[in-house]
Amino acid sequence: MPNKCPTCHSDNPETVKFCGECGTQLPPPHDHPPVMTETLQTPVRELSTGSSFAGRYQVIEELGHGGMGRVYKVFDTKIKDKVALKLIKPEVASDKETIERFSNEIRLARRIGHRNVCKMFDIGEAEGAHFITMEYVHGEDLKSMIEMSGSLSLGMLLSVGKQVCDGLAEAHSLGVVHRDIKPQNIMIDKHGNAKIMDFGIARSVRDKEMTSAGVMIGTPEYMSPEQAEAKEVDHRSDIYSLGVILYEMATSHVPFEGETALSIAMKHKGETPKAPKQLNSNIPDDLSGVILKCLEKDKTRRYQNASDVRAELEKIEKGIPTSERVIPEGKPMTSREITVKFIPRKLVAPALIIMAIAAVGAVYLLFFSKKSGTLEPAPKRSIAVLPFLDMSPAHDQEHLSDGISETLINSLSNIPDLYVSATTSAFSFKGKNLDIREIGKKLNVEAVLEGSLQVLGDKLRVITRLISLEYGYQLWSETYNQKLDDIFSVQDDIARKIVRALKVKLLGEKDVQIVNSHTINPEAYEFYLKGRLFLNQRTSEGFKKGLTFFNKAIELDPSFALAHVGVADSYNLMGSYEVFPPQDVYPKARKAAERALELDERLGEAHTSLARLIHLFEWDWAAAEKEYKRAIELSPNYPLTRISYSVLLSAMGRSEEAIAEAKYAKDLDPLYSLPSAVLANCYYWARESDKALEQIREALEIDPHSPYSLQIFARILVQKSMFEEAIRICQEREALDASIESLADIGYIYGKMGKRDDAKEILKRLEEIEEGKYVSRFSIALIYIGLRDFDKAFALLNESYRNREFGMIELKITPRLDDIRSDSRFKVLMKKMGFEYGS
Repeated sequence: MPNKCPTCHSDNPETVKFCGECGTQLPPPHDHPPVMTETLQTPVRELSTGSSFAGRYQVIEELGHGGMGRVYKVFDTKIKDKVALKLIKPEVASDKETIERFSNEIRLARRIGHRNVCKMFDIGEAEGAHFITMEYVHGEDLKSMIEMSGSLSLGMLLSVGKQVCDGLAEAHSLGVVHRDIKPQNIMIDKHGNAKIMDFGIARSVRDKEMTSAGVMIGTPEYMSPEQAEAKEVDHRSDIYSLGVILYEMATSHVPFEGETALSIAMKHKGETPKAPKQLNSNIPDDLSGVILKCLEKDKTRRYQNASDVRAELEKIEKGIPTSERVIPEGKPMTSREITVKFIPRKLVAPALIIMAIAAVGAVYLLFFSKKSGTLEPAPKRSIAVLPFLDMSPAHDQEHLSDGISETLINSLSNIPDLYVSATTSAFSFKGKNLDIREIGKKLNVEAVLEGSLQVLGDKLRVITRLISLEYGYQLWSETYNQKLDDIFSVQDDIARKIVRALKVKLLGEKDVQIVNSHTINPEAYEFYLKGRLFLNQRTSEGFKKGLTFFNKAIELDPSFALAHVGVADSYNLMGSYEVFPPQDVYPKARKAAERALELDERLGEAHTSLARLIHLFEWDWAAAEKEYKRAIELSPNYPLTRISYSVLLSAMGRSEEAIAEAKYAKDLDPLYSLPSAVLANCYYWARESDKALEQIREALEIDPHSPYSLQIFARILVQKSMFEEAIRICQEREALDASIESLADIGYIYGKMGKRDDAKEILKRLEEIEEGKYVSRFSIALIYIGLRDFDKAFALLNESYRNREFGMIELKITPRLDDIRSDSRFKVLMKKMGFEYGS
């Protein structure tokens, strides 16, 4: 049974004498806790699983609680990723100075960008509570590992020790001291990667006003002698605490124990610890010596920086058998390894020579000396263009930074023999604290282009870096300082130099323009980028705003072909998402797509837009397939074409071809949930429910909150007669986007289950919604099919046919219509839809 701290109420193991969170001496495990004071009776806000907080965070589970408050794993709906959220106790948050200190400290901690340091995000206030957000790390803390296994293996000790040294070295170089390094603050994931947690009480050694004299900060067993005396500390205090951690990993004991926090502090100040070798004879003498040097009372006699400790540990590691070494999976580059540094003038010439030799060597290794025994080779020559960072003072140029990245991806995708990771997969890492090698491994590419953009008035600065992932070399970097109206030439120059660096033959020997912007008007281009930003939100409001920006771009430059494609895509999506009646939007989509093709007949994106409206509204299957094939010929690596074409093939009953196209789209965009969900739908329509279930779970792993994936998941569950679970998934989707389709699916399932009253209640709700919003006849027809009122269902399906609704394209293949397939009226509908083609 955990031993609860009387001060902060955190749970501690029975064997621990002092609280791991606040250092308070704990009562004997079976004693009754003392009566709390009025202050401590202040209620601590708790968040329940499944609830939302601050209008942004969806609570997944509670991870633990301690002196500052409770910690939760949450899903951040803004950045679309899991983060950790620490809800600060009211009695802590009530002190304005404390909150101000936390804010300053998080500002300092955010400067640390390193794989072995948990990233701090922000401090905020919502719903009457203060909270801190930080990177979520899946694993267990080092303290738990030690308690479970006793002293760690030598290989694990050295691996963890080196990683902690790396994280501390990065923080110390930025002037940030942790002050509370302990095993509870070090997380180890399943691959052996270590992250230092909770720089929440870190202080900058340069910010003297933030140092409170006479205040002892730290956990008694791990604090340095200078901390015990409440003296000013620097980075060497963290070196001492690191020594304690190494001692505990080697022996399963801390150097000093005592009955009170004060007695332990006095031992740190005045007693000499036993040599670790005395407690564990299996550790090398050198390691015992390293630990004792970290634990010197006089900080001038300790190692003076974490890098020196790491060097000693690495030297020891080289002396042990290779089989005993622990190598964390996916060793990344630190921020220093991928950041261009300013070099003192005296060193410029030799540094440039060395960099030039390294770059040439890297290119040679990357493309001409592929070794055997390496990881699975990436397809062709391959690159990923990551979203460029917006470093503008107001951070208001996201549309421009995203636009440059997306334009480069689209331009490079047209180069023969070069595989370029699709936009959605590359952009899935946006806002996430992952190292570049990990990203490259997930995308299966050889090189990554990353960059940043800064706009100051009419001045534009773009910084780019091209990095080889296999060898860790920076192949090429460049900084552009130009006027904002020169953005097209900047993009062209970046793409041209990347091609040269990658040794890809570009359109023969000609030096041609790579980037086809379709406009020379920078303001029009900016409106286009903003339109794409909103369109990618995939919401009804986003479609409308996107359309507004595309039209503004066209007003400035009527010959801007991509802006016309944007208009076509906006109307197409409004039709397929049933924002407006089909007749109101698809004809406008055709007009815009045709205008784009008049301006540029070879624009693959425009052919895809035209194919989609022919497919989804005009139902001319042969013409749609012709347009899809033309789009693939012009832009073979445009995932949306493959996705849409697979839907057409599947609807025609050509399942094998459909599955092949969906798989191709998935390979192009492996970290985008849509291709996996479409592949799942192809299997669902082909009645291969087990494969469908496997694929949809994969899609939901990528994006657990994708409405489309949830929709397909529910339908697969119905196919497997898992009705209750299907309803729960439909309700989850309906809560995300107030989906009419989800309500209709629920009504259909209720009908299948024999819950007629519940199904009819859904019909009433849809009638109410219909007063202010378009509700498709096809959706209502499904509910009547579930209720087995086939006369009403056929009347609605015929109305749906006259309205040319999206749902009718699945008439031939969907399992949801199986109950009416034997009816002669169904065969009449099939003939009307022209489904004989391709049968």
